[in-house]
Order: sequence, then structure tokens, then C-alpha cells
Amino acid sequence: MSDVILFDLYGVIARTQTEQARERLVELAGVPGERFWKAYWDCRPDYDAGLGSAAYWENVAARLGTTFADVAALTAADLDSWSESDPEMVALVNELADEGRTLGLLSNIIEDLVPVWERSDWLKRFAARTFSCRIGVAKPDPRAYEVAAGQLGVPVERILFLDDSEVNVRAALAVGMAAEVFTSAAQVRKLVGGAPTW
Repeated sequence: MSDVILFDLYGVIARTQTEQARERLVELAGVPGERFWKAYWDCRPDYDAGLGSAAYWENVAARLGTTFADVAALTAADLDSWSESDPEMVALVNELADEGRTLGLLSNIIEDLVPVWERSDWLKRFAARTFSCRIGVAKPDPRAYEVAAGQLGVPVERILFLDDSEVNVRAALAVGMAAEVFTSAAQVRKLVGGAPTW
């Protein structure tokens, strides 16, 4: 039984990019998909740690040896591609909060996306929201987990962490958290079954 649950955002509560959204980004970039995505992800850690959007896209373009015709459109399409939540998981978040669980969020996220999620009522159910762009460090760096635990006000050993990335889960285990690779809402219900323990 777990009374303190730390969630990843993307791939858990929020949906990842659809194929249609990915195709739109490649079209706007005007670069073949394989090359584009390598540069996109290689430059992402600095973006997640607080780099501005203009500088991020400048770095991506430099990796590709090109310039982008419309950075504003690329930025808007990118933000849109990361802005959809999973209704089943949102319902579970509300359910767990109603049961008295302490919920935390630890997300690798860019600053421009934080206001998108802050408009969501369900985000208020989290006792602590740890965003990589605001702490200057991203998962799987151990410091990200330590900051999240500090913001929750509990020792790492009391936290169950759920993330869709095995690398991030291994890092959480290494700092002393219980952790599982997220697969479904049903899995979470099974893991946290029973009344909260205090």
C-alpha cells in the first residue's frame, strides 16, 4: 500500500505525441524525419532544464546545418503535440486524491508547457509539482528525485514513483524510492490497493 505517489507526466497522465503531430513537425521543419528527430531529442535535455524555445530551435537547426523558415509555427505545433491528457488517468488522479493519498508530479517539461497544464483543475490535486525547467535538472539525474521528495516533504523511501521510462524508473530505485514502469491505470490501482497507510 502506498500513501505517497509520485507520477511522471508524459506517457502516464499526459499523452505523448501522435503520429499526425509528429508528421506536422517534420513538415514544418522541412528536414527528413530521421535526421529531424535525432536533433530534436539530442537538444531536448537543455530545453527541459530551462532553455528558451528560440534557443532550443536554434540548437536543433544548428545540428541539422539548416535554418527554419517559421520557428513560431514549429514552437506552436510542438506545444500542441504535448498538450493532451489521458481522461482515464485524470480520473484516477482525482480518485487517489479523494482517498487521501499524497500525490506528487515529477516531469521533464519545457517552461512553455507549464502554463498549459496549470490551467487543468486536476493539477491542483498534486501536493507538489516538480518541473525540470524550474529546478534546472531533469530525470534521470538523481537530483530531480531528491528535489521532488523534498517538495513532498517525505523521505524517498516513502514514495512510489511511476514513469513510462525504464531509465527513469531505475534512477528512482537507485535513490531509494519504490518505482515501477507505468503501463496502465489498472496497474496503478493494483499497486496502491487498499487504504492509505499513515
